[in-house]
Amino acid sequence: MVLPKRKSALPPSGADRTPSRDDPAGQSRDSRDSHDSRPELAPRDARDALARPAKYQVKTETRQKPERVKEHIVKIHEFKNLKLRSEQVAEFVYRPTKCDRDYRMVVVRKNISVEKGAAVLFDEIRYFFYITTKMKIPARKVVLSANQRCDQENVIEQLKNGVNAMRMPVDNLLSNWAYMVMTSLAWNVKAWFAMLMPKKARWEEVLRMEFRSFLHAFILLPCQIIRAGRRITYRLLGYNPWLPDFFAAFEKIQRLAVT
Repeated sequence: MVLPKRKSALPPSGADRTPSRDDPAGQSRDSRDSHDSRPELAPRDARDALARPAKYQVKTETRQKPERVKEHIVKIHEFKNLKLRSEQVAEFVYRPTKCDRDYRMVVVRKNISVEKGAAVLFDEIRYFFYITTKMKIPARKVVLSANQRCDQENVIEQLKNGVNAMRMPVDNLLSNWAYMVMTSLAWNVKAWFAMLMPKKARWEEVLRMEFRSFLHAFILLPCQIIRAGRRITYRLLGYNPWLPDFFAAFEKIQRLAVT
């Protein structure tokens, strides 16, 4: 449900009262306008329960779940434990102060129970906001789509600190763009090499492996090159648990009909 914009009845918080020349009282003109146009959250009757799909479908028969040993230990030692009780989703139209168009703001309200041992201390309410320009798809689909793309933050982190794609070694935009593309290819080669492994459990682990770990496991291998009898022999001088997968992927690459 898309709700119209309404002015908030709450006064601006103290953290937003920034002195400025436009407003000697302590709040800038732009900040005050932003608070005045801030819409309220959807009323309780406008919230819908957020139903998340199952992580996987059971193809054979449902198995009995093992005993939750970790949760039992948490209760015995009276550790602080957070349990998600329910999720609701709502939405409204929002226009920032400096923008000339409306955006769709989807809000997820999480009801989290804070426990300590066997006692329930209190309920904690957390809000998550998703702003988008997609007006036609359901709010639930907006949330699920955003959650699926959150893993891209890990890819960006690896491009920044793993392959150093964002180092920007030169002083012009075009050259830095070319450097970023070339270094990003190293990450693509890692993913391509992982998917050539015959064992699915192993290639999934390599696919999510950090680039520096990939370098030490598959690239930076001590090797002795021997030339004798009109052939070249590569003799690895060290061992790590990934060598069997390395040779399996290498044999598969040799069988590929690359022209």
